[in-house]
Order: sequence, then structure tokens, then C-alpha cells
Amino acid sequence: MFKKVLIANRGEISLRVIRACRELGIRTVAVHSTADNDSLHVKLADEDVCIGPPPSKKSYLDMRQILSAAVVTNSDAIHPGYGFLSENPRFAELVAKSGIKFIGPSADAISRMGDKSQAKDAMKAAGVPVIPGSDGPVATIDEAREWAKVVGFPMIVKAVSGGGGRGMRVVRDMKELESQFPVATAEALACFGDGRVYMERYFEHPRHVEIQLIADAHGNVVHLGERDCSVQRRHQKLVEESPSPAVDDKIRQAMGRAAIKGAKAVGYENAGTMEFLLDEDGSFYFMEMNTRIQVEHPVSEMVTGVDLIRQQLLVAMGEELSFKQSDVKVRGHAIECRINAEDPAHGFRPCPGKVSALHVPGGCGVRWDSHIYAGYAIPSHYDSMVGKLIVHAEDRSQAIDRMIRCLDELVVEGPATTARLQRKILDSAGFRSGQFNTKFLEIHPELLEV
Repeated sequence: MFKKVLIANRGEISLRVIRACRELGIRTVAVHSTADNDSLHVKLADEDVCIGPPPSKKSYLDMRQILSAAVVTNSDAIHPGYGFLSENPRFAELVAKSGIKFIGPSADAISRMGDKSQAKDAMKAAGVPVIPGSDGPVATIDEAREWAKVVGFPMIVKAVSGGGGRGMRVVRDMKELESQFPVATAEALACFGDGRVYMERYFEHPRHVEIQLIADAHGNVVHLGERDCSVQRRHQKLVEESPSPAVDDKIRQAMGRAAIKGAKAVGYENAGTMEFLLDEDGSFYFMEMNTRIQVEHPVSEMVTGVDLIRQQLLVAMGEELSFKQSDVKVRGHAIECRINAEDPAHGFRPCPGKVSALHVPGGCGVRWDSHIYAGYAIPSHYDSMVGKLIVHAEDRSQAIDRMIRCLDELVVEGPATTARLQRKILDSAGFRSGQFNTKFLEIHPELLEV
């Protein structure tokens, strides 16, 4: 059993880890920047260490400061949360070399699955369906032209080290390829320090469906069903749900088997997510693997009853999973809305500032994961998400109605939030029908009108 865990993160995920540790009798250490002196995760941890000024690169991304804090506090393990250093193989390696347990996969697994080209090769070798595309990075426009003849149009040029929609360009003919290829490589280099790109077939109306995995050090890998994350704006998720209204039992079983096969192929351990593109004909293809806990993990917890953070801790301590795949039952339906301090009426402009009043909805099947409170000042230096509102109900229709009721109850005075927009999305005919894809908000721009 760990005696003390340091959480190398901030906000609601740090609170989530603190609460799971407390239930297991494990002491916690919160690290924080000076901007987060008054954050709730700092107040609730057993110990706290200030690791630097507000800029992330001088605090939450400073490996030396975080490791020093872990050594000084005699921490047994480090939980990286999501974002920041959670998928940095160098950090995972340094933690291990310091004699501290990294609560996550190995540095090798993070590295292999973090490089999209390597990940695709690994999944292809494991027999997992992958999106048709180039064999590895494409270095020149001449190579791109040749691959275009093989892959076909439309296709997408993507950064090897990319994420969040950056370093991506959709091209529909050779002329567009020649103009957009250098743009994509330049953006990839500017955003990720890695100008390599690869090419894939582009699907016009796909769903974004992912499989939640948990794996132990004894070779056991179990999936907790799927999440549908198709409602996005510029590749940023707004609403997530489980199970997916587009997935039937046949697809669910096949996708789950593929995810487990892929995880075992790379010797994966701890929590992770296999992301798939689901085409209109029911075919699915591996996109990438997130080698960490995800923002939307609560929807999987709500429908399966499995505490994923607790399982992360137990697996990291060397324990074998206490349940098998046959034990996992998906019950009811769960929906999550990411409440961001952004103003949809003004181009989703971030809205940092003081929360003058806060009222959180409650009732049966309602969960609020957040680090904000009345009087808390949202800093301008970090991600704008201030909370996650999650509901669970007997079926999808009831879950939608419950979420709408909760969004109506939620009051965050001071900063503008995305709650009103999410209410409109959930109450729209397109969302209620379940017949939507990743272009939902492009097809329904009226939902963005405030």
C-alpha cells in the first residue's frame, strides 16, 4: 500500500485523486503554482508544495520541481492526472528512476502510443483495424503525391505528435494537397516541435467512439464499454455519453475485443483509452490511444460502478484486477457536460475571474466534479474547464431530461460558461435522435447562436 501519493496536476482531477486516496487511507501531496494558492485541491490535500509561478512551463511542466517535491515529502508514487506531464514518457522514466512509482503505463508504452505513426503500426501488427493511410511519416510533397494515389481523396494530413485539432489539414484533390501539405508541416513544427506528418483517409460523417480500458501488471485487461464523444467544437469535446447511441452489441463486442488486443500487444498497464472512428456502415478504425485517465472517465464509472481512480491506485500497487470482463455490466445511461468558463456569444472567449456565487444541482443520479467554489478566482493561465456535470439514469431519454434539469439548476455567477449552449444541444432534435456525428455543430450552427 502506498503511504503517500503526490498529484502532479491541478483542479478537479487533483481533487478526484485526493478523494480516492483518502478512501484507501493514503496521504496526499498537492503541488501548485502561485496562481493556485487558493485552489480546493491545495486545501484538501494532507500536504502541499508550491512549485513555481503561474506559467505551466515554470510549474506544472517543471519535472525537476515536481520530482523534488516528491522526494522532499517522501512520496511513494506520483499520479499525473490528465494533461500537463501525464503522457510525457521522459517524465514517467524520470519518476521510475527516482525510485517512485508512476501511476500510469510504462515510459515505453507512453512513447509507442504517443507517436501516432508508431501506434498505428503497432495496432496494425496486432490485427486492430486502422484507418487506411501512409506507412509512417511522409517527408516530402513528392512522397505525399505518391501516397495520395494509394490512399485516395478526400484525405487528411495529420501531425505525428499532434492533438487538439492542430497540425491537421483536410485535402480533397491534388491541388489542395500541394498547398496544404507545407502548411500542416509548419504548424506541426510550431505547435509540437515535430514537423513530421502522415496521411489518412478522411471520412465525411464519422462518430468518435472510445473504449475505456484498465489493465494490471499480471496480464489482465478489461474494458468498461464505450463512450461517444462526437459532439465537439474544433475537436474539443463538449458532451460525452455512455453507451453510444450508434453502437449495437455486435459492434460493442468487436470494438472491445480490438481495444483489449491492442493494449495487450504493447504490454499496457493502468488506465487508458482506445479511440476509434466509427463509420456510417458500422466499420470502425483505430485513431489513437490516450495513455492516461481521461476527462470523461466519470461516464464509464457511472454505468459500470467501477471507480477508475481507485483501480489506477490498486493496479500501480501491483494488485491484480478484482473483476473480469464477464463481471462488467453496463447499466442505464450516463452523460457528461464539460462546463468551461468560456463565452459562446463571443467566439468562446475564455472568462477567468471571480466566482461570486455558485449553486450546484443535486438529486438522484447527479454528480459534480469541480474545484471551484463561491469566492474562488479562476486563473487565466490554464484550461478553462471549471467543472464536469454528470448524470445517470435508466435510459438515454431520461438521462437527457435529467441533464437539462441540472443545467437549468446550475448557477455560476461571475464568469460566462458553456452551460446554456450545452442545454440547447441536449434539447435539440438532432441530439435527442442520436443520429449525429463529429460535424454536429457544423451542421447545426443555429445552436451556437446566443
